[in-house]
Amino acid sequence: MTSPKGVGAPVTRALHAAGYADLEQLANVPAAELKKLHGMGPKALSVLQEALEARGLSLS
Repeated sequence: MTSPKGVGAPVTRALHAAGYADLEQLANVPAAELKKLHGMGPKALSVLQEALEARGLSLS
């Protein structure tokens, strides 16, 4: 997975390990589920949400 600018390598690795191969797969995933991943904090969630919104998608 290539993460948006502002998301660190630990988060990118954690997303990949959790089975998320691309950003679109995060659409409708609960933020609470993503918060459980290593390195996932408020900043990373915000960056991911903004990237999804730019594609007309969002976290649930």
